[in-house]
Amino acid sequence: MSALSLAPRALYEEVAEQLRQRIFRRELEPGSWIDEVKIAQEFGISRTPLREALKVLAAEGLVTMKVRRGAYVTEVSERDLAEVYHLLALLESDAAAVVASTATDAQLAELQALHDELEGATRDRDRFFALNERFHMKLLDLAGNRWRNQLVADLRKVMKLNRHNSLLKAGRIDESLAEHGRLVKALQARDAAAAHQRMQEHFRNGLQAAA
Repeated sequence: MSALSLAPRALYEEVAEQLRQRIFRRELEPGSWIDEVKIAQEFGISRTPLREALKVLAAEGLVTMKVRRGAYVTEVSERDLAEVYHLLALLESDAAAVVASTATDAQLAELQALHDELEGATRDRDRFFALNERFHMKLLDLAGNRWRNQLVADLRKVMKLNRHNSLLKAGRIDESLAEHGRLVKALQARDAAAAHQRMQEHFRNGLQAAA
C-alpha cells in the first residue's frame, strides 16, 4: 500500500478507518497482536498517527491496549457479546416503538424498501450484513435521538467482531429476514408495543445464533 495522503479529516482518522476495516474483514484476527512497526511502514507513516488511530479503536472497543505489550485486536467473550446484545435490544426496541408512533407513511416506505432489498440478498452474506445494518440505522435515524444513535453505532462495532459467527447457524439469515418482516408489519400497523417486542425478539434470537 502506498503512503496515505492527508484527507480532509485528520490522518490518524484515515488510519483508524483502514485498520477498522481490516479488523471487520478478519485480516486482523481477534486476539492478534498489532505490529505497529510493520503497519507504519506499510502505510508509509510515522508511528505517531498510528498510535493515535489505535487510541480511537481502543475507545470503540475494537482494540485492547496492554501495558508493555502493545495493542491487540479485542477478543469478544460470551459475556461481552451478551452485554452488547442486551444494550442493543434495549436501545433499538425503544427506537422501534418511537418509529411506530411517529414515522410518516413515506418513512415507513423507506424501511419497507430496505426490507425488500434484504429479501434479495439472502445468498450474499456480506451484502445481507450491509443492508441489515442500513435498515437498523435508518430506523434509528427516524427515531431521532442522536445520543442513542452514537451509542448503537459504537456497540455495533463491537458486535462486528463476532459478526460472521452470528450467521454460521444454519437458516439464521432466513430467520433474521422473517424477524425483520414481522417488525415491519408492526411498524406499519403503528403498534408501538408490538414493534418493541419484535425488536427484542430479533436481538434475543441473534444472540442465540452468535453465542
